[in-house]
Amino acid sequence: MFDAGLQASKLALNTGISRFLPGATTFYDSLKYYFNVDNNYVKAKLSTLLFPFLKKNWMRLKDESNTQSTGFVSPRGDENAPDLYIPLMSLCSYVLLSGLLFGTSGKFTPEIIKDILVYCMLTQCLEVFAIKLGYFLLQAPSNWLDLFSFTGYKYVGLCINMIVGLMLGYWFYNICLLWTASCVGYFMMKTFANNIPRMTSSAGPKREFMVLGFAAAQMITMWWLGNTAQLKKN
Repeated sequence: MFDAGLQASKLALNTGISRFLPGATTFYDSLKYYFNVDNNYVKAKLSTLLFPFLKKNWMRLKDESNTQSTGFVSPRGDENAPDLYIPLMSLCSYVLLSGLLFGTSGKFTPEIIKDILVYCMLTQCLEVFAIKLGYFLLQAPSNWLDLFSFTGYKYVGLCINMIVGLMLGYWFYNICLLWTASCVGYFMMKTFANNIPRMTSSAGPKREFMVLGFAAAQMITMWWLGNTAQLKKN
């Protein structure tokens, strides 16, 4: 009886949400795909982000059963699939570490957390819109949530840089930034090279230039976000 009541409540809630927000249920179903992760996926993805030069296979697995709305296997079954769990957790960690950075210099205020979070989100939104424009010029299909996932992986490197900077100082921070930015750039280059179709618009920009531009943009924004926090602290 309890299970039946729970299912009836879920159905009523979903029906009510669908009535007032027609696309909410579809969006929620799509969002679940990006959080369908396990420990093995997280470890494999973090290894790829920190040592992408060792990886050989970058192709995503197609979902032959067509049970997923994206047409690809979920992150739990494919380490090349994008997710939003790692970007979200690393973003929260980066914001907290930035607050700790300001705290060590005696400049922390509660507004710092909000300002850094808003700054990161605005920067990422601009990145996603720029990449989306690039896809549009190439006349290639793209998914908004995929782009937010790919551009969110740089927060993993930013967290590592911040920890190294807090423990060892600004000079070691720059050395670590050089490595993590190179890893993110290579990761983005290989990811987009395997996600953008080979055949694109002949009237648009060169596919290879766009792939390199997307990768370089991630390296630049990673340097920008990290150094902005360091300079504000000083």
